[in-house]
Amino acid sequence: MSTVGPEVRLVLLLGAWMVWLLALIGLRKSRREKAIKIDPKARWGLVLEMAGYALMCTQGPGTWSSDLELWRAVAGSLLALVSIAMFWNAVVRLGRQWRFDAGLNQDHELVQDGVYSIVRHPIYASMFSMLLADAFLLGTLPGWPVALVLFIVGTEIRIRVEDSLLRERFGQRFVEWQKSKPAYLPFLR
Repeated sequence: MSTVGPEVRLVLLLGAWMVWLLALIGLRKSRREKAIKIDPKARWGLVLEMAGYALMCTQGPGTWSSDLELWRAVAGSLLALVSIAMFWNAVVRLGRQWRFDAGLNQDHELVQDGVYSIVRHPIYASMFSMLLADAFLLGTLPGWPVALVLFIVGTEIRIRVEDSLLRERFGQRFVEWQKSKPAYLPFLR
């Protein structure tokens, strides 16, 4: 069985996250607009999502210094590339509407193009994909299944809060879009 060394694992993991996070720095910096309404309940979801990432990446020295099967390196890299493309597209589409908190701007628009034509919450799809990439590159048992559960519960909290805000703002237009597009996992409603 072909493997790659621990250095490759580290470069793939850190490289993917650095490119993914550049959207937070580069695209977010110039687009801030104060929200007219924020629902802080979504922060609990963010806490659970981050706990999932932390659990996934909290590994002992044995894991970090071990070789990685080539198929896992390839699968993790492909997932990370899809995630990066999805995240960057979503952030660009949202523009100044994008924020960490669930909220609405004064002139909030219902974005339905780009990756939003595939799922209603592509940033969460991207985050989920990055978690799966981490699982391929680093995950061990029983950590990755527990991390996955924490992440999904957190994401479901955030989606419910955000969907509620959007339904309140856009009414039937949002309800129709909600019925036509999955939340964050393509092909699952």
